[in-house]
Amino acid sequence: MSLVLDPAAQDLLFREARTANTFTDEPVTDEQIQAIYDLVKYGPTAFNQSPLRITLVRSPEARERLVRHMAEGNQPKTAAAPLVAILSADNEFHEELPQLFPHFPAAKDAFFSERPVREGAAALNATLQAAYFIIGVRAAGLAAGPMTGLDFAGVQKEFLDDDHTPLMVINIGKPGENAWFPRSPRLELDQVITTV
Repeated sequence: MSLVLDPAAQDLLFREARTANTFTDEPVTDEQIQAIYDLVKYGPTAFNQSPLRITLVRSPEARERLVRHMAEGNQPKTAAAPLVAILSADNEFHEELPQLFPHFPAAKDAFFSERPVREGAAALNATLQAAYFIIGVRAAGLAAGPMTGLDFAGVQKEFLDDDHTPLMVINIGKPGENAWFPRSPRLELDQVITTV
């Protein structure tokens, strides 16, 4: 059985999509970010907790502050990308549960009253949402360059608070010249699936 999704869309989202290492100087607009979010917000999370938070780094001063916290090899890419997003997990996501999970508002206290439980749930579900966000960036015809080569504690101190845990930084924009490394191999189905 073939996929229902159009092959061109499959290529855009997966087969031809790559992590960009260079970008053009074409700006990424607020309207594009709104369209991306309006699509990816429907991706599932446990209890609809939706703990992902996105900090857009647009100003030159903020960009300079962020670049200092990136690994050396990531600094030029982050300095040159049209837009950079810091993706973090909101460890106080449970405060939104009465709105987000209205058929069981008691979930806030029944399952998430303890901070360590929230931190684990937030990290898992925000990372899931980060993957949706990357696919949304691709759906907008842009390239995403997700990176975890950074000083997480430094980024948290510089841009976030104690209730938000940074997960990754994503460079966003139209791919520039020589944007791609060669495609790395992928595992085959029989290497990842076990039937019991």
